[in-house]
Amino acid sequence: MSRFVVLAINSFNHIENKTGNMLIRYMQDEVVAIIDPEKKGLKSNDVIQIGGDIPVVGSFKDTKKYKPDHLVIGNAPQGGIVSEQMLIEIKEAIINGVNIISGMHEFLSKNIYLKKLAQKSGSKIIDLRIPPNPPNFSKGSWRERDIPVLLVVGTDCDTGKMTTAWEIKTRLSALNKKVKFIGTGQTGILLSDGIAIDAVISDFMSGEMENLIDTRVEDDTELIIVEGQGALSNYAYSGVTLGLIHGCMPDYFILTHDPSRIKDVMGHEIPDINELMQLHIDLMAPFKRSSFIGINLLTFEMDKSIAKKTINEFESLHKLPTTDLIRFGNSNLIKSIYNLI
Repeated sequence: MSRFVVLAINSFNHIENKTGNMLIRYMQDEVVAIIDPEKKGLKSNDVIQIGGDIPVVGSFKDTKKYKPDHLVIGNAPQGGIVSEQMLIEIKEAIINGVNIISGMHEFLSKNIYLKKLAQKSGSKIIDLRIPPNPPNFSKGSWRERDIPVLLVVGTDCDTGKMTTAWEIKTRLSALNKKVKFIGTGQTGILLSDGIAIDAVISDFMSGEMENLIDTRVEDDTELIIVEGQGALSNYAYSGVTLGLIHGCMPDYFILTHDPSRIKDVMGHEIPDINELMQLHIDLMAPFKRSSFIGINLLTFEMDKSIAKKTINEFESLHKLPTTDLIRFGNSNLIKSIYNLI
């Protein structure tokens, strides 16, 4: 069993520490500490209401008593650039022989100084976002595919697409359905299998998704669940979303949404949800018929009673099974997916 330290300098919260939070949620027994000097002295549960007594410390030196063997960059800053503060902690971890797992766009394994330190200490630097080489170009193999594909999409970044996809996978698996999860970002890759699609040259996005489905999915699989990225309505991240849509050619969509947001992470107003869902369907129309089969809401910022009321309103307005899987369980969402496969 690994012993992870999550690096989340000034970013240990519900939103910014995306990768770290998923490790804490799904691999809690393997996370021994979280580095965030702003929240030093707190426990994980104090900050994000999961993770129990995992301690938050001020630096890597404070984690040594927990004997970590991996340091994972937990946050996901825009642009994927490693800050100077982060580098200080990463260097200290390498000097102490600890392996580094990074999902940043900046490849730490290419850093000559860090590489020399790692060679001397025996630690490994693992960059999750390095794309396949040579890349895989699209062959149109989706035309012969018999296994249905479900793609989780969102009204914005950070609306819980990875969590939703993984929760659907685990809950269907518990019901004895044979499902395959394909990760498309650093967190999904850590939990299972996949590729960081936003690090792939755009011409090869669809081909890489096809290749993952063609080579990693077993014949008796009943459903392929693909982790979504970005949002079609977010002008900074729409390209990766479209690449995923045309790469996996989904039969079904699940929408994720944070009802507390009026604007997206770029400060642009989130469009009407019905219109946004129809946009996804229209983009698929030249290739195959697709449909939305449910909505998962991110409601952690809402009072419980208000969150339940919002879920009911969404279900009534959009005529789709709606829940917050983490706070309120399956509702009819998992049942609706189960009945389709």
